[in-house]
Amino acid sequence: MPARKRPKTYHHGDLREALVTAAVALLEEKGLASFTLRECARRAGVSHAAPAHHFATAADLLAEIAARGFERFVAALGKAADAADASPAARLAAMGQAYVGFALANPAVYGLMFRAGAGPLQSPHLKTAASAAWQQLCDSVAAVLGPERRDEVTAKAAVVWALVHGTATLLLDRKLPPIPARDMDPVAQIPSSLSGLLRAN
Repeated sequence: MPARKRPKTYHHGDLREALVTAAVALLEEKGLASFTLRECARRAGVSHAAPAHHFATAADLLAEIAARGFERFVAALGKAADAADASPAARLAAMGQAYVGFALANPAVYGLMFRAGAGPLQSPHLKTAASAAWQQLCDSVAAVLGPERRDEVTAKAAVVWALVHGTATLLLDRKLPPIPARDMDPVAQIPSSLSGLLRAN
């Protein structure tokens, strides 16, 4: 008697990863408007009920993607800073440019992290990851300002964030006109723009 074929199973953790991978691919291909937990399950090769073992709702899965996005984001900015000149200003400028680069390279995930449309995404993992990104920015701004200006860190960090986030968003939305000259490239202008923003009054 031939052996019965065993049903497809996942080792611990495999289904969760398969769902995240399928979800990111779906976001990149179809966008948030077409995102469903059922379609993620189909792409992962499991029943529509299987995701409930790891993600009760689509929002839970989206929150996990956003959290992982923040972790990759922090790593990318840190890598850019470490590759820059040792001065705090150069490191911050490199992070600002890497911020825009990350957004342009990962528009779907970046959209979950920072932009409207996904609804309120919440999870302990997402909260921790997003807080780490903000702290990374504050620490970098504090290093530029120095201890004598520590009271300005939060306000200046918010202004730095507004600059780089605005640049990234305008580029993603194609709201900036084509600028052929290299010295007018908005990404290339980030170092000098940040320098002006952080200059003492």
